[in-house]
Amino acid sequence: MRRYLAGLCAVVFLGLTPMCARAQSTPFPNPKWFREVSHQPELPAQLPKPEHLRDFIIDGKLRLTLDQAIQLTLANNSSVKIDDFNYQNAQYNILRAFAPFDPLFQASGGMTRGTQPAILQTQGAQIISSNAQTGQFNYLQTFQTGTNVNIGFGMSRGSNDNVFDTFNPNLEGVLNFTVTQPLLRGAWLFANRAPIIVAQSNLRQSRADFEIQLRSILEQTINDYWSVVEARENLLVLQKSVDQAQASYDHDKRSLELGAISSYDIFQSESELATRKVSVIQAQYTLKQLEDIFRQAIGADLDPAAAAMDLDLVEPFEPTGELLTMDAGHAIELAMEKRPEMRATKEQLSVDDVSIKLAHNEMLPSLTLSGSYTSNGVGGNELNPNVTPPVVIAPGGLADALRQVGTFQYPTYGATLQLNLPIRNRSAEADLGTSEVSKKRDLYSQRLAEEQIVLDSRNSIHQLEQAKLSISAARIARDLSQKNLDAQQKKYDLGAVTIFFVLDAQTQLATAEQNLVNAEISYQLAVTFVDYATGGLLDRYHVQIHDPKP
Repeated sequence: MRRYLAGLCAVVFLGLTPMCARAQSTPFPNPKWFREVSHQPELPAQLPKPEHLRDFIIDGKLRLTLDQAIQLTLANNSSVKIDDFNYQNAQYNILRAFAPFDPLFQASGGMTRGTQPAILQTQGAQIISSNAQTGQFNYLQTFQTGTNVNIGFGMSRGSNDNVFDTFNPNLEGVLNFTVTQPLLRGAWLFANRAPIIVAQSNLRQSRADFEIQLRSILEQTINDYWSVVEARENLLVLQKSVDQAQASYDHDKRSLELGAISSYDIFQSESELATRKVSVIQAQYTLKQLEDIFRQAIGADLDPAAAAMDLDLVEPFEPTGELLTMDAGHAIELAMEKRPEMRATKEQLSVDDVSIKLAHNEMLPSLTLSGSYTSNGVGGNELNPNVTPPVVIAPGGLADALRQVGTFQYPTYGATLQLNLPIRNRSAEADLGTSEVSKKRDLYSQRLAEEQIVLDSRNSIHQLEQAKLSISAARIARDLSQKNLDAQQKKYDLGAVTIFFVLDAQTQLATAEQNLVNAEISYQLAVTFVDYATGGLLDRYHVQIHDPKP
């Protein structure tokens, strides 16, 4: 049984090289593990279709609340998608940082055959014909402590015409273990895990950066939404003003026909009507431009069905209930706690600390301890070279070589301590200096971010208070303007004043109504700015960022 197993192993081993040669012409089987490792996801032939747009088409219009507009922005805005992919890439940098610790398996095999004339009598034949096959397998891995392990197993088979060989053919086996451990530079966990720590910190910083970009995009979308609403409401006010001017003109025209006024008195109302119509035309095109900007933000023109629809923004702009109240101190406290800019700067300072510590490690001498252990074995038919032709003393084969290797019958072991001591390491000195300068710079960047956050918080509170006071004043001004117009209209009907006073009162009322609309929209924008400045914009609209998975 033992001789049968040895012969089977020899057949497998000796057939290694011919098998490799056949693999070049025979299709290599595609096992499951190979398909999984080598699989590459197919890239889409085109970008995905815009999402949800047709769900909001009601009565031939694209009807949207503010929450729905934000939903479409998150789903369809190209800038959001680009920033999201940038965030996803940071996750793969962590995967890449683990690459030095990936195990590696190596296999090689070869065969040589040759003849050469003998030049010495001790070569055992006039023409030396030799044949050799070799196979080698290695497993290599570096651990996070810096420890490098190399486990190798090799077999060789050789035969020739030398009558002096003790084993012919001979089979040799070698099993070796080599362990290398840095003791100073590049040693232990920190020096080897530093790229992983930096990649993880960069991922958190990338998340904060993505949140910063997302907040800016959503704030811009909200501002665009309210800009469209403001332009629409201002247009309605101007159209109402045109209707009033039209009514005044029609009244004067009838008066002219009845002879109550001269032909020179109608020019004023007619001129005012034409002027207000120009304002309406300008407002209409301003509204179209703002709608186009808003459409781009939500991706409305990506779907032909939605692109042909008019916008119907139904979010009420008049503040209801108790108006928001917040003091600057509380706003600054919230901002310092929740603004992603602070998290980004803290992560960058953490990377700087790792870089400085790693630069100090690179300035250390290189001291490496290596240890190796090798087990040898030999097998084959043992010959008696003292007789001609040589006769077999003891038959043997591959099993003998493997047994000797496995029982460590012929070991070889040793250790090496190697020191590399640079007289001067300017590259490491430069890296250390650069890391220290980078940290000082990032400390100032952190202070600059804090200053900007404080400024944003205070400005948002000032803008909020201004908007609240403006609403109260604008409502009073609108009511008084309406009363003044009613009074002037009654005086005009009684003939106490000219049409000039009526038209002027109409203009004042239109201005007061526009001011009220602008004040109410300014309040909505101020609330958004407060959420942005204090870091609560995403929370207000329930936006969550899911971490990518490679």
